[in-house]
Amino acid sequence: MAQNKNALLRYRTIDRCLRNTGRRWTLQDLVDACSDALYEYEGKQNLVSTRTVQLDIQMMRSDRLGYEAPIEVYDKKYYRYADPDYSISNRPLSQHDIDVLNRTIDLLRQFDEFDRFHDMVDVVSRLQDKVASAVSRRPIVDFERNPNLKGLEHLNPLYDIIANRQTVCINYRSFNARKPVPYILFPYLLKEYRNRWFVFGSRAGDMKLFNLALDRIVGFHLCPDIPYKENPDFSEDYFADVVGVTKHGRTKRERIVLRADNSQASYILTKPIHSSQRLIEKNKADGSMTFELEVVVNYELTTQLIGFGDGIKILEPLSLARQLSDIFRRASSLYSE
Repeated sequence: MAQNKNALLRYRTIDRCLRNTGRRWTLQDLVDACSDALYEYEGKQNLVSTRTVQLDIQMMRSDRLGYEAPIEVYDKKYYRYADPDYSISNRPLSQHDIDVLNRTIDLLRQFDEFDRFHDMVDVVSRLQDKVASAVSRRPIVDFERNPNLKGLEHLNPLYDIIANRQTVCINYRSFNARKPVPYILFPYLLKEYRNRWFVFGSRAGDMKLFNLALDRIVGFHLCPDIPYKENPDFSEDYFADVVGVTKHGRTKRERIVLRADNSQASYILTKPIHSSQRLIEKNKADGSMTFELEVVVNYELTTQLIGFGDGIKILEPLSLARQLSDIFRRASSLYSE
């Protein structure tokens, strides 16, 4: 058990002892009580030293944790609370506690698409009502959201399906399809990218990994007769080499080298395109910078690179440079007519 958890358990044990005014508590009594509490929690003998409990009492008396416990010694050997009604569990919220609580509430309210967060927000709202400084304060943090997006109604039921490891049949209509196509899916993950939600999973039969956009899902239902299967190719690091959400099968990452002029260099330096990005050259004469990154070349990466316009040039690989060149050439022709 982590040391800070040990300390918290000792503080609570000392508090419980000192609130029991029907007994006199020596320092050794408190040491024994803390040792017993750790034994009950961990299931192994873990003796607490006298020095440790003395430091705990000193910490509880101080304002470092906000306790300021009125612990006093009487008859030169016994410990008690000067205020018999005191308990560290009843201490008022400090200003730091209030600030942390307010920040947490602001963050939680950004996840109101999920039913589970509705329950949490109800709890923290009741806590917030007890925080006088929180009244009438407008939110300080705001994530990019679009509550009018299609498909958000699928988030909660798909969340439960994934949590329960159930097979689902999804009727999906892509932008170019005339009618929906059914997919029997073993879903693994819900992922958001630029305000759009996707469900990732393996297709029953060939176990091919792919994603479906929630706003293109027409409907779905459970397939209890088809056993749920995990895919060993899907793990926590599946998206480690991806910008966005598109990754076809076992597509390999590539080494991308790009040069950014002084209008985009600082932006790319401070807001990396991908976590693998690194600066390999800086030209002090013109302010340009050359970057390297290793990622899968997909639609999202290409779109992001296009967004830098003429502020960057792809140096490697040649195939990606040609792809962007063709895109810019076709775009230019639209304005030359």
